[in-house]
Amino acid sequence: MAGAGASSRDKRETAARLKAALGGESGAAAAAAELRTLLELVLAPAAGPGGGEAAGEALEWCRCLLSGGEPWDSFVQAVRAYDPATLCGLVWTANFVAYRCRTCGISPCMSLCAECFHQGEHAGHDYNMFRSQAGGACDCGDSNVMREAGFCKRHRIKSNSNVPCVPKHLLMMSELVLPQFIFSLIQHLREGYNEPALDLPSEKDLHKILQVLEPHVSFLEDLTKMGGAMRSVLTQVLTSQQFYKDLSSGVGENACAKKSHEKYLIALKGSGLAFPEDKIACNMQEQGAGTSTLSVQGLAGGTATSGQGDSSDEEDQDGSQGVGKRKRVKLSSTTKDQSIMDVLKHKCFLEELLFWTIKYEFPQKMVTFLLNMLPDQDYKIAFTKTFVQHYAFIMKTLKKSHESDTMSNRIVHISVQLFSNEELARQVTEECQLLDIMVTVLLYMMESCLIKSELQDEENSLHVVVNCGEALLKNNTYWPLVSDFINILSHQSVAKKFLEDHGLLVTWMNFVSFFQGMNLNKRELNEHVEFESQTYYAAFAAELEACAQPMWGLLSHCKVRETQEYTRNVVRYCLEALQDWFDAINFVDEPAPNQVTFHLPLHRYFAMFLSKAVKCQELDLDTILPDQEMLMKLMIHPLQIQASLSEIHSNMWVRNGLQIKGQAMTYVQSHFCNSMIDPDIYLLQVCASRLDPDYFISSVFERFKVVDLLTMASQHQNTVLDSEHERSMLEGALTFLVLLLSLRLHLGMTDDEILRAEMVAQLCMNDRTHSSLLDLIPENPNPKSGIIPGSLSFESVLSAVADFKAPVFEPGGSMQQGMYTPKAEVWDKEFDPVMVILRTVYRRDVQSAMDRYTAFLKQSGKFPGNPWPPYKKRTPLHPSYRGLIKLLHCKTLHIVLFTLLYKILMDHQNLSEHVLCMVLYLIELGLENSPEQESDEEESAGGQERCHDSWFPGSNLVSNMRHFINYVRVRVPETAPEVKKEPPASTSSDGLASSQSSRRKSLQRENSGTAQVFSLVAERRKKFQEIINRNTSEANQVVRPKTSMKWSAPGATPQLTTAILEVKESILSLLIKLHHKLSGKQNSYYPPWLDDVDVLIHPEIPRYSHGDGMTAVERILLKAAVQSRLNKRIIEEICRKVTPPVPPKKISSAEKKTLDKEERRQKARERQQKLLAEFASRQKSFMETAMDVESPDADIAMEVATSEQHVSEAIYDCVICGQSGPSTEDRPTGLVVLLQASSVLGQCRNSTEPRRLPTTEEEQIYPWDTCAALHDVRLTTLQRYFKDSSCLQAVSIGWEGGVYVQTCGHTLHIDCHKSYMESLRNDQVLQGFSVDKGEFTCPLCRQFANSVLPCYPGNNMERSVWQSHSNKCLQDLVQEVEELQEQLGTFPVSISSETNLSKEMESVMKDIKSTTQKKYTDYSKTPGSPDNDFLFMYSVARTNLELELVHRGGNLCSGGASTAGKRSCLNQLFHVLAMHMRLYSIDSAYNPWRKLTQPSQETNSEQVFHLPCSSFAW
Repeated sequence: MAGAGASSRDKRETAARLKAALGGESGAAAAAAELRTLLELVLAPAAGPGGGEAAGEALEWCRCLLSGGEPWDSFVQAVRAYDPATLCGLVWTANFVAYRCRTCGISPCMSLCAECFHQGEHAGHDYNMFRSQAGGACDCGDSNVMREAGFCKRHRIKSNSNVPCVPKHLLMMSELVLPQFIFSLIQHLREGYNEPALDLPSEKDLHKILQVLEPHVSFLEDLTKMGGAMRSVLTQVLTSQQFYKDLSSGVGENACAKKSHEKYLIALKGSGLAFPEDKIACNMQEQGAGTSTLSVQGLAGGTATSGQGDSSDEEDQDGSQGVGKRKRVKLSSTTKDQSIMDVLKHKCFLEELLFWTIKYEFPQKMVTFLLNMLPDQDYKIAFTKTFVQHYAFIMKTLKKSHESDTMSNRIVHISVQLFSNEELARQVTEECQLLDIMVTVLLYMMESCLIKSELQDEENSLHVVVNCGEALLKNNTYWPLVSDFINILSHQSVAKKFLEDHGLLVTWMNFVSFFQGMNLNKRELNEHVEFESQTYYAAFAAELEACAQPMWGLLSHCKVRETQEYTRNVVRYCLEALQDWFDAINFVDEPAPNQVTFHLPLHRYFAMFLSKAVKCQELDLDTILPDQEMLMKLMIHPLQIQASLSEIHSNMWVRNGLQIKGQAMTYVQSHFCNSMIDPDIYLLQVCASRLDPDYFISSVFERFKVVDLLTMASQHQNTVLDSEHERSMLEGALTFLVLLLSLRLHLGMTDDEILRAEMVAQLCMNDRTHSSLLDLIPENPNPKSGIIPGSLSFESVLSAVADFKAPVFEPGGSMQQGMYTPKAEVWDKEFDPVMVILRTVYRRDVQSAMDRYTAFLKQSGKFPGNPWPPYKKRTPLHPSYRGLIKLLHCKTLHIVLFTLLYKILMDHQNLSEHVLCMVLYLIELGLENSPEQESDEEESAGGQERCHDSWFPGSNLVSNMRHFINYVRVRVPETAPEVKKEPPASTSSDGLASSQSSRRKSLQRENSGTAQVFSLVAERRKKFQEIINRNTSEANQVVRPKTSMKWSAPGATPQLTTAILEVKESILSLLIKLHHKLSGKQNSYYPPWLDDVDVLIHPEIPRYSHGDGMTAVERILLKAAVQSRLNKRIIEEICRKVTPPVPPKKISSAEKKTLDKEERRQKARERQQKLLAEFASRQKSFMETAMDVESPDADIAMEVATSEQHVSEAIYDCVICGQSGPSTEDRPTGLVVLLQASSVLGQCRNSTEPRRLPTTEEEQIYPWDTCAALHDVRLTTLQRYFKDSSCLQAVSIGWEGGVYVQTCGHTLHIDCHKSYMESLRNDQVLQGFSVDKGEFTCPLCRQFANSVLPCYPGNNMERSVWQSHSNKCLQDLVQEVEELQEQLGTFPVSISSETNLSKEMESVMKDIKSTTQKKYTDYSKTPGSPDNDFLFMYSVARTNLELELVHRGGNLCSGGASTAGKRSCLNQLFHVLAMHMRLYSIDSAYNPWRKLTQPSQETNSEQVFHLPCSSFAW
């Protein structure tokens, strides 16, 4: 018999002989035995991995044996002739360019190779070309994944009848050789693996083993490419249990094989999910059907380490996390499939081969081989079941992998091919419990990174959440498993089974609860946070991928009425999980202060399934909503997020660093908003529509911390909010209410209407390219699919709302992309500022939209001034949400609106134009959504019955607008002016006595008496208690103790006292007076219906559509008059009473423009005087408080100080930490600057002739008469005849290589800058600048910079003098300059080297010197000459003044800004230079500053400033 070292000819002869013997009737058994012995010899592990030559020899033997002695190429051709496969199945790896056609695809993961795509018919389809991230395989020919119309010509043939049967002799040898070849490969894999617990294998060792085995795997891969016939043989070999059993049973005879088998058994341990102690618990624990299959318990000490292998290794790692930090999730014995809990048991080659593929972390060659086999349907089914069987083991290996990214891509490369096929996914779900396994594995995966939640009750909380700082979340290690889950949920049959299985829903809600409240933010109140955590990236990605995307997948199957039961199931178990969560965190009704989490996936599941139930399934909302107590709890945390957003934008969280702003922006960003802010607002809308409106409105203002501000007194004390934040928080509360009451995304809008509204909002902010618009429109319903709903209508909607601006070339040669810009009718009728506010990531985008809107109105001539945001009519509400209108018609809101209108009219502090805009918007919303059109008689009769308090008689805004309030009792500080007023003898109203009946008078007296002190907190508390009391005694026992302990009676602060405030106003009267105030005229409002009655019949007049505050007031008064005759009459009477009606005088447009200009100037002067007076009073009160001095001298000094002009210290904003303050010597602030060497000034010439480009060698581009050349000649000449020091005082340098200092204008603390530079050095991301050279980008505007110029501590007077425009004559300016030059010696610069400021000034001087080359800084013959250093510093000042002169158009005295909008930094630069110049002794006769700006006498006897190069031409 031929040996292993036989020649090629001997091998072929042996192979042919064996094949002939095996094919004959006699001698077949002997030939089979000989073949087996030969293969054992050739493929022995000692021979295989022993070296490259041995492996090559073994493979050559295999080729000869498989071909039966025939030439290998001939054998390959023969086998390919019998290929019956109709699938392409081409496998590719990462970065392969492939195609995806959404028109032809059934699965969203469908992909095609380039050849199949081009040979198919995809013209006009929605397709894209993409670079594969993880690898893939061509789906052409697979009707389960794509439609047959998209198949290419090669794979469109369905019948295999044309393919002849495979001759038995052709593959006879393959059936005998391949089992032993594959078994030898497995033995090599066993032998090469070392158990981590015994001898930790390095990645290098594993790589070496794989490298040796690569030819073997490549050989198998080549076999798969022979076609369907060979793949059938491979499938039979891989899946045959008999082959595996026969070859595995003989390992005892061979010592080497026995050793490898022992390694295999050790490797198998720990391959299941269950740990030793878990098995005991599972046997003891039993739970009834329908109860939760999870129990969470903490480990009180170190974990058991009795297990071997992976089990002990993982336990040790987990145990090191410490007591109280580690949580264990254990499944009960009711788990359907116990196979994943136990150690794996392999029955065929395929199972063990996949096992080792996982152990070796999915080597690419092995993955490609396994995928190349997929066109064989029998193999595909067997492999899918094997993959599911090993799913838990995949998860455990993935968690421990050091190359989790690469491994994740290769897992998805396999799984996407298996689970994209709906029929196969359904089969595996039924036969292998795929859904149970996936959910269980995900649970166990997250179990390793659970920590105790600190939300609400930090000490006693029983809730556990994922730790976003763990590598599992930071590196998105969970991504492949979640991706598989989303993939199978895209199949309707699988999703249906999931939604029907109550146990699975319970388990899934438990999984989602792990993310509920993760990444908790606690507000820093004292010190700025030392280290800004970036865990929020992981948190947002985890919620979107692990929670939201599966939710959208499930929602896509709940579109019809027949699926109502699915929604009921999800809502039921979601509410159960929410109740468990509330209990676990010990929540009653008040959120913990200064905490916020942006992650509430359970709330969002509940909200989105409610929305789908009403919109698509016609479910009655009330049948699936919980009781009122639960609704109250549900609304608290989403409301807390909205309030926290306002706090963050108000800089209340500034000490938490920039990451908190990053969270606020991500929460509303286009890829997240559909799964985060939209469900939150919808849930709040649902709660608001079912809860008591007064309770809800009170809760909103309490959460936004502005309750104390809502008083009609001129002074108030806010116990929970600093006065500087009150205005922005009030704006936030009102804006939130407008959003809540205006948005209809889930309350009645169709998908196309939503798409149009989203598109209009994005286009109004800025012109957009097609690609950026696609990216900014939120994806819905399933982000995984990449398909936008109504994508066919995307282009039609875009063409309807926008015009395309073609690409244009810019002057620099670059091309500007084509942009879409809104049509004129969109600005006119569809611009919705509410939608813009909702979708803006950056606040500047709202201003950008308003600026563009203003420009449109001016350009179209619709409104010349500065308009307010327009009011847009809303889509009608779905009947299920009509209760939301109650918010607009509740007394609490009317009291707030009345109070704010009164405060604005009385000029109380902290109220902005935005507040007024939102107040008017809410009033208009109320008038647009009036509950019923009441008659005057019914309303007046019913008022007495509805009179619950003395503010308003009822809840209808239309009637409450005309109700007069005479007196209000308020709680004010004892120093407030209201305290002096005595209570009135009578509280009756006389406003309408002339026109009302006696019954109306008496009713008015009752309703317009002294209003009680109004406390939103007390009102909310009272409503909450009322609703709680309706529930069971058990609920009372939970709620009562918590409530009584937290709250004291309102107004208990001893410094407050009660006062009676005379008001005598109604909302209508306040609006009319507000119109007078806004216009600046006493009789500005004239009811339009007195001249034209038609306005009452057709109130939608275009002139009211766009305008400012006066237009908004006029529109509201007109709507109020249209809805009620009594309102109309009262408006007329108020106008008559305030001033006799005078018809408006017609004035020309020129006169109107002049009047408007004068009015604006007058208003500006008034505002300025008011601000100055307020500032002086604040200063005085501060001084009185801070200095307890009673001497008359102090009083006199105080009066003198307040009477003098106030000089404030310059305040700078640090763009890194966000804090504002002055620059001090200990903690200086610096200006971000760019230091550049510039030779621009040296190119000016003493000639006006235009330059010409040189055309010959003799001509030069730099002529001899340039400024630089002349000064160079001058210095050389002087140094030849005079001493060095005199020469250096007589010349000026810097014409070539002068240092130019420019700034973006942003400031930062020097210490913050150093930390910033340190972080840039540690950042591994490739940057386009050198951090080691001090280069960086401004943290705010991202402009390039390389130094920081310290700001000298001083006052604003100096800066204002520098920046102010001067109207003085030239002679006076020259005289001032001369006087300043005489005072050079008194320049107030500290030269102490001990302060941080002086150190930074020295540092920046070094930067300036190092900016240019040494030859441009050292012109002295003696090295290190002080005269040379002085000359250089002088030249820096001159260079920057010269360049500033160029920027200002040749005149420094004009005070005008630079033509390019450049920000000057001369002030700070001169302070630095002055400090260094003071170190040198200067000859008193030599004044460089006089030389720098020397006044020269011109022929017309007028002095002008003359800079040294001003005589040169450019």
